[in-house]
Amino acid sequence: MNPVDPSKVYRLLYPAVPAIIACNDRGLVYAMPVVSIVSLSNSPPLIGVASSPEHSTHRAIANTRCFSVSWVDASMQRSLEVLGTTPHSTPDKLQSAGLGHARGRTLDVPIVEGAVAALECSLYARQALGDHELLVGRVQDARASDDFQEYWRFQTYNPVLYTGIQGGSFRTFQPRPDSQGR
Repeated sequence: MNPVDPSKVYRLLYPAVPAIIACNDRGLVYAMPVVSIVSLSNSPPLIGVASSPEHSTHRAIANTRCFSVSWVDASMQRSLEVLGTTPHSTPDKLQSAGLGHARGRTLDVPIVEGAVAALECSLYARQALGDHELLVGRVQDARASDDFQEYWRFQTYNPVLYTGIQGGSFRTFQPRPDSQGR
């Protein structure tokens, strides 16, 4: 095996399925793609998102104490790429990236229209960890497309895979013909 720079070990975790975290704060819609997201607890249902406190979306979530998580498929790949480079001063980052959104069912958070899955989370805790902070969200509402039945079947959901190549290109995943949910 070849040595890997410890500061780049996160690249060993790629490819990863990106999600979009978003919130409303003082009339502005903040959003950004994330790949460092994990389930932390089933009871209560908690998820963790690693984010730099320097991001405007991170600061808005800390202020509003709630956020959404939306997963999109390959048909929205270009919008996901645009979202990752949209200036933080944009009044509605989702709309600027070509992503419509609606208010959540439980919380005042933007849910991406056409998302294959979405969570509405209240901010449960924050934990500083090196140059990032773990935002812990308590899931208040969760929903998914019909392609999710306890697990993804990948019959209609074609996830985007973030590979981290060349400064952050996104690649699409094509399930093998023999992997029809088995």
